[in-house]
Amino acid sequence: MSAETPASAPAPAAPIPLLRHPALWLGVAVMALGMAVLAAGFLRARSQPLPQLGTLPAFSFTRQDGSAWGSAQLKGHPYVANFIFTRCPTVCPAFTRRMAHIQKETDAFGPGLQLVSFSVDPAYDTPARLAEYAQKHGANAARWSFLTGDYAAIKDTVVNSFKIYMDRQSLDEADVMGIFHGDHFVLVDGMGEIRGYYESRDEEAFQRLLRDAARLARENG
Repeated sequence: MSAETPASAPAPAAPIPLLRHPALWLGVAVMALGMAVLAAGFLRARSQPLPQLGTLPAFSFTRQDGSAWGSAQLKGHPYVANFIFTRCPTVCPAFTRRMAHIQKETDAFGPGLQLVSFSVDPAYDTPARLAEYAQKHGANAARWSFLTGDYAAIKDTVVNSFKIYMDRQSLDEADVMGIFHGDHFVLVDGMGEIRGYYESRDEEAFQRLLRDAARLARENG
């Protein structure tokens, strides 16, 4: 008996060329839409004004060169403020290096963008000690000021005006570890309005500070 001839199998369909494949173009369209949404969000964020978080009352303290320095000298200049003390063994060295990095990254703006470091240990941080500290960290005296003065007056400005924590555990001047302060940068515009707070140890926040400070400097210029 002869074997039955099997039915012929249908010929395989010709493959669709990759560049004509619907799934490929659907994926491209989705990616393009996503990139457009991200770009629109980025441009919108850049075009939106920075928040206004409170106007600073006038203040005046003593600069590292012994001159009176404060809101009057800063009027018309946006600035970045931070809060340190020269004998701090913990966060201040890194905090100051961050400020030095801001100085470097914003060098093109010159004195149009100021940097201000308030000492939270003013009884110890005399102008001479602040000048030595400034030199150690490569501070450009035309842009970066270190301020000292009466403890109660500085604390009032730091706590009640800048809204940054500052305190000490005891009145013992030798108790370095008993001195406490916040580690946020504060961005202030040329009218003395606070425009942002930035955690100094957060890299994303720090990069945002660099962008926002440059933006204020350009707007002011």
